[in-house]
Amino acid sequence: MTQMLEIEGLIKRFGSLTAVDGISFSVDRGEVLGFLGPNGAGKTTAMRMVTGFLPPTSGRVLVEGFDVATDPIAVKKRIGYLPEGAPLYEDMTPLELLGFVADVRGISGAAKGRAIGQAAERINIRHVLRQSIGTLSKGFKRRVGIAQAILHDPDVLILDEPTDGLDPNQKHEVRRLINEMAPNKAIVISTHLLEEVEMVCSRAIVIARGRIVADGTPLELEARSRHHNAVVVRLPGDQADACRGQISAIEGVASVEVVSDGSGAAQLIAFSQSGGVIIDRVSAQLRGSDFRIDELRVERGRLDDVFRELTTAA
Repeated sequence: MTQMLEIEGLIKRFGSLTAVDGISFSVDRGEVLGFLGPNGAGKTTAMRMVTGFLPPTSGRVLVEGFDVATDPIAVKKRIGYLPEGAPLYEDMTPLELLGFVADVRGISGAAKGRAIGQAAERINIRHVLRQSIGTLSKGFKRRVGIAQAILHDPDVLILDEPTDGLDPNQKHEVRRLINEMAPNKAIVISTHLLEEVEMVCSRAIVIARGRIVADGTPLELEARSRHHNAVVVRLPGDQADACRGQISAIEGVASVEVVSDGSGAAQLIAFSQSGGVIIDRVSAQLRGSDFRIDELRVERGRLDDVFRELTTAA
């Protein structure tokens, strides 16, 4: 893989407020990085510095070896950027906006028509190309914003909340497009949506109060959850206490929680010590019992657990 984006010691201060506090990471070709954090964590500020729209207080950003501070035009040629909220000229049509962006990027003639057509086709906005942007729904405005970001087929793609405002079908389309583009690009998705990371990202960085607090694959982060390798058992509610007693006595089980679903059934969650595998022992114990088991499964881990722990501890 070729390293496409390098961020070194990036800091941004607004007076006494430090919005981004010395973050460093790199993104290779073929990676989809989820830049994850709660609102106000510094995600958008960091992305604006990466794309050259906001100068850093200190640190540097390299895109394919070009420094955003000293070679801003070379960097912008190689980056596609969807800003937060996808600000657009609402008196233009999507066709006019994409034409304007093509002109700014030096795409002309037949290449301009092809670029606009391909972007419109990929993001499914052909049928609204001649409609005023101001009359479009929030979801379609978001799609137009994505179309302008991919118009010049950039090597590095920075998407700030790309599925914000989209309905479930539209989200699926955008995520499919990201997966299609991923092998040939370095993609950074700034988001607070955990489902976004689980569905499209090969790696995730968690940022809180301007600092990186975790960096790993989604599976590596899930493994830090207390639910990693936990065993879930569903059975009739009147058998829950007895079953809990038996599971609690199994070696490697740290604790067992009981959750009632209000329908007369109960769900037991057996947490393992240090995230170890306990499913075989739990299964063997229940196999020889008289409990009526409706469901038995293993939890992979929950990003929401890890996210809350990391962002509140910071």
